[in-house]
Amino acid sequence: MSAESENIRVKQLTRRALFLAGGQLLLIAGLAGRMYQLQVLDGERFQTLAEDNRINIRLIPPPRGRILDRFGRELATSRQNFRVVLIPEQADDVEATLARINAIVPIPEHQLRRVRREIARARAFVPVTVLENLTWDEFSAIGVRGPDLPGVQPDVGETRFYPFGDRLAHVIGYVSSVSEKDLTEDADPVLQIPGFRIGKNGIEKTLDRGLRGKAGTSQIEVNALGRMIRELSRDEGISGKDAELSLDIDLQRFTFDRLGEESAAAVVMDIRNGEVLTLASTPAFDPTPFNVGLSKTEWASLSTNPRAPLINKPIAGQYPPGSTFKMVVGLAGLQSGAIQPNHSVFCPGFYQLGNHTFYCWKKGGHGTVDYQTALEQSCDCFFYDVSRRTGIDRMAEYIRSFGIGEVLGIELPNEKPGLMPDSDWKRRALKQPWHPGETVICGIGQGYVLATPLQLCTMTARLVNGGKMVVPRLRRQNDAELADLPRVPIDQRWIDMAVKGMIRVTNSASGTARRSAIKEPGMQIGGKTGTSQVVRISRADRLSGIKRREEDKPWHERHHALFVGYGPIDNPRYACAVIIEHGGGGSSAAAPVASDILREAMRLDPAARTAAIQQAGDAS
Repeated sequence: MSAESENIRVKQLTRRALFLAGGQLLLIAGLAGRMYQLQVLDGERFQTLAEDNRINIRLIPPPRGRILDRFGRELATSRQNFRVVLIPEQADDVEATLARINAIVPIPEHQLRRVRREIARARAFVPVTVLENLTWDEFSAIGVRGPDLPGVQPDVGETRFYPFGDRLAHVIGYVSSVSEKDLTEDADPVLQIPGFRIGKNGIEKTLDRGLRGKAGTSQIEVNALGRMIRELSRDEGISGKDAELSLDIDLQRFTFDRLGEESAAAVVMDIRNGEVLTLASTPAFDPTPFNVGLSKTEWASLSTNPRAPLINKPIAGQYPPGSTFKMVVGLAGLQSGAIQPNHSVFCPGFYQLGNHTFYCWKKGGHGTVDYQTALEQSCDCFFYDVSRRTGIDRMAEYIRSFGIGEVLGIELPNEKPGLMPDSDWKRRALKQPWHPGETVICGIGQGYVLATPLQLCTMTARLVNGGKMVVPRLRRQNDAELADLPRVPIDQRWIDMAVKGMIRVTNSASGTARRSAIKEPGMQIGGKTGTSQVVRISRADRLSGIKRREEDKPWHERHHALFVGYGPIDNPRYACAVIIEHGGGGSSAAAPVASDILREAMRLDPAARTAAIQQAGDAS
């Protein structure tokens, strides 16, 4: 090879070496620059991201607040929940392990389905609750067999406890698991906690925000798979606030037990401030199973029961008020000027309006009666006449001020409004004109008129407290001064007439509820019986003279029995409303129950006891 060729080749190699060295220098410079950017310029950001991957913030469910009665007794609280959890990755065979647990403590089929669903969608190291609310014996039986149950861990948490069970189920309600519809965009983050439960009915639902408290936090160090390594720090959060109710559990228990097996409702209210002392609905249900989930069989048993144990009848049961409605019909007639105080009607046992005949409950009639006598003996013909003279629109105007046909706003979900119809309502709802015969029927609390037991109790309270428009409430508050409450638009003299008529119902020899009178001095009551028809009596049956006894009819065809009352008559404090579905006559079925409840209310006198406790506290 010539010298010239060798020089050319050396120059080529040199150029290539320079290019290669330059590329290497550029690559090293790029890597160095990138490392500088990652470690120096963006180091803090990536350190934060790495820390976030290493440390998880987990929410801790706060202790739920208690629900108390007016004397501080627990109506709903939390207690230890003995439960069993399963960590799937630690179990040799999940199905075999579940079978072994089932042999020790039976697992309901619907619970097994839930467990399998949760295992399928959760990571293998995430604990899944298999059983809850175990007895100590059941919990111990699982614990001593631990070596034979790989992956199974006995655990102690908290669960909601209702010491009075079904007696308060409709008022207190229950808690249950968070559903998809609860997880809205602005939902409380605490709802994301696995197994967290929120109020689904009753006070548990309406006061849920305050009862649930504020979640705590736990800083957890985890590995790349998300498995917990250790807990770094813990903040327990803030417990939920206690809720104090106006209920007296002693009176509530008495009322519930007095209603017995009937499909019935009862409300007792303090007429001075609207505090509800008793709100009972029978039959009821045990709220505890709702906490862990009902089986299909349990749900079907409750939802198909003809006596409707799931319905809170005092606020959601809507019934024709029958003759308990007659006081306010008479007051509408007096206030409107349709009748005068001395107005009287001759009752031959029927009332003629055009070609239509409307019958009184007493076949032979009551003879000549005035307002108070008509209340005392519950004469239908008198109130047929008063309602016809007054007209449905003027009746509705005055009667609504007593709470009939209006949502009263008590602190419970699903309150129904009832119905106080007028001509505009029928035109809007049914696209039909109002007929005079419909006014006559409404005048005795039948037809389109519907009221809840809570509305009837409120009506009674507003009658006997001097016309003050108290509003029913379950929360303990500072008492509203009666002077600051609005009044019903009825003159006091007319209200006094109605109250005197109610006293005659229970205390005169001709009163429809005379057998339910209380004779003890200072405990006498006044009231009004009511019987509302469920199945209309045909004209042919009436003319035939054949009258079937209520007890001979199928249960669902019997009349509803109602009674509204108050006591004591010399210094009114407590109002009461009772309805017994398909119970027959108000005087025979509802009045004795209401009389016993009012007697117990006056004996216990929870309002006076509460005032005495408050005065003692102020003095100390």
